[in-house]
Amino acid sequence: MQVGLAVGSSAATVGGDAALMLTRSDGGPLVEIPPAQAWRAIAAPRGVSIAPSSGGPAVLADRVVVQPVDSQAWVRVNGRSYRGTIVLQPDRTGLTIVNRVRMEAYLLGVVSAEMGRRAAEDREAVRAQAVVSRTYALRNLGRWRSEGFDLYATVFDQVYGGAGAETPEARDAVESTRGQVLTWNGGPIDSFFFSTCGGRTESGVDVFRGADVPYLRSVSDQNPNGIAYCSLSPRFRWREEWTGDGLRTILRRSLPTVLGIQASRVDQVQDLRIVQRTGSDRVGLLSITLGHEAIDVEGPKVRQVLRTPAGEMLRSTAFTLEIERTGARVSRVVAQGGGNGHGVGLCQWGAVGRARAGQNYQQILAAYYGGSELTRWY
Repeated sequence: MQVGLAVGSSAATVGGDAALMLTRSDGGPLVEIPPAQAWRAIAAPRGVSIAPSSGGPAVLADRVVVQPVDSQAWVRVNGRSYRGTIVLQPDRTGLTIVNRVRMEAYLLGVVSAEMGRRAAEDREAVRAQAVVSRTYALRNLGRWRSEGFDLYATVFDQVYGGAGAETPEARDAVESTRGQVLTWNGGPIDSFFFSTCGGRTESGVDVFRGADVPYLRSVSDQNPNGIAYCSLSPRFRWREEWTGDGLRTILRRSLPTVLGIQASRVDQVQDLRIVQRTGSDRVGLLSITLGHEAIDVEGPKVRQVLRTPAGEMLRSTAFTLEIERTGARVSRVVAQGGGNGHGVGLCQWGAVGRARAGQNYQQILAAYYGGSELTRWY
């Protein structure tokens, strides 16, 4: 795996508790960094320049590979520890920092970051996440090849915290499901996942192009008593409120970025209306009336346009609206909603609820990805 830790970084500080060897891209040696010594790298006209942080001569290479002399040791980059090796390479605006790491070691950092510390009763949910994350990684290998790596270490793909974030729960989950992936038609599935569904997941086709597949159908996430498995999530229900002026400010920032609409066109907000809902009762189409102009926002973009007063992405598209007007303009908007995330695939908090109800990871995966098969890939 090649994991993109940063793109366009102004600098990178590397070091470790054990000795590190710096080499060129062709394997030619550059210099050895003693234990506990930090070096700082920056982009240079002909590649990467790296020198001791405490002062001293710099070495220059087209690309710098940082690897521990002891293969069991970790490399520390900008204060975080990682297994495997680190590659520093120049990009258009600075440095791209890449962690080369074996798949199962990568998953340790992902599952730990995605699920955090969990109690023993949540073990099966963590195992389900391990299978989902392994499937996602295999399905998306090379996704960012043009940037010089496979996957981002952020929510662009999966959150990856490196070796320093690893938990015992994640280690158990990765080891006990080693090599297992979800498949359909002979290949790894698009194993989308998110935080909290609010009681029902979303159909894949309502969020992602090309996701009209049997294993990404909307499913109920309620137990036999009608209680949502994810009801224990802190984001199960939420509320946001905007003043008329606050909403206009938000739209002046979001509409140009998301829909390419000039900020000058966002003057008086006259109406905000849900025109269409999806099969899971999420917002499929939102209409915003600005003066004599109505702007339609499709469901997948609603969360990016209707940002919170703090400027954050709206938690989900599962919400209702209450509108107050003063004359012809909107003066107050309240959104009452449920869940957090796009809603497609595995609901992480739902998986926790299912695990606590006694379901094993195989049952959890079957609930969210009906029609897929659990396969030992290696």
